[in-house]
Amino acid sequence: MKTTTHSPPDSGTQANLRGAGLMVMSMLGYGCNDALIKLAADELPLFQSIFIRGVFVVFAVMVLISHQRLAIRLPATRDRKLIGLRLLGEVISTICFLTALMHMPIANVTAVLQATPITLTLVAAFVLREKIGWRRYLAIITGFVGVIILVQPGTDAFTRYSLWALAAVIFLVLRDLSTRQLSAEIPSLLVTLYTAVAITLVAGLTGLFSEWQIPSLRAITLLGVAAMFLLAGYQFGIMAMRVGDIGFVSPFRYSIMLWAIVLGLLLFGEVPDRMTLLGTVIVATTGIYTYYREFRLKQRAEKRDKQVYK
Repeated sequence: MKTTTHSPPDSGTQANLRGAGLMVMSMLGYGCNDALIKLAADELPLFQSIFIRGVFVVFAVMVLISHQRLAIRLPATRDRKLIGLRLLGEVISTICFLTALMHMPIANVTAVLQATPITLTLVAAFVLREKIGWRRYLAIITGFVGVIILVQPGTDAFTRYSLWALAAVIFLVLRDLSTRQLSAEIPSLLVTLYTAVAITLVAGLTGLFSEWQIPSLRAITLLGVAAMFLLAGYQFGIMAMRVGDIGFVSPFRYSIMLWAIVLGLLLFGEVPDRMTLLGTVIVATTGIYTYYREFRLKQRAEKRDKQVYK
């Protein structure tokens, strides 16, 4: 009698699956953070919510830095301008995104932000002189059509808060372009600390111009848990990008759309309409293709380099 043995999946497959799982968990963390901030906004002004969450985040990051025994230091001169640009992009994109989130369904505003990868690819082509072919140009154009479907200009569904979501995309691109050029010597956790401190300070100072509320135990709990989910999203994201192939793992970022739809439905009774779903599918598909195409081109370049040095 003949027996067949099934060989276990290779380490590459296991790493890819693990990376994909970690990326999905990362997106769940970010989605839960957004939902909890939106819930807390029922009681507290936006900037007060950002400030309280920021205090929790800074404290948690300091604990992690202490645990890893990292030295808190100023970045090298070359990186200071890049850090400054990154913080500018992060702070303004956070304010724009959360302002839109307070007045739009969570699935809609999250879907608009998924245009960031294709926008980044387009801007990188002009700013960093990165070469992109006609296929990616076509994907970018198609993705922007999806954004137009999501925003629905000229209809009753369009509000000025849709523009806040689009502004968030622009400043996220600034953040990501700056991050691309940072030297590898700066630990990611220190960049997180700089970001958390900057957002917290700006929210605190801006909040002085509005009337602050005495937060309830419920609001503080929501924001404290939001901070933990935010950090979990960040940490799982880093872990995901360190295992498996980037081209396989990165597209799972779009799982945040699934989480946004589920959380919006369960917590806020928000049911996406057909146009939202159509725009989301278009933007996500073009974004996934962009990730895939960049990964394939990188593979080809690495293969050419190996052949040259043989």
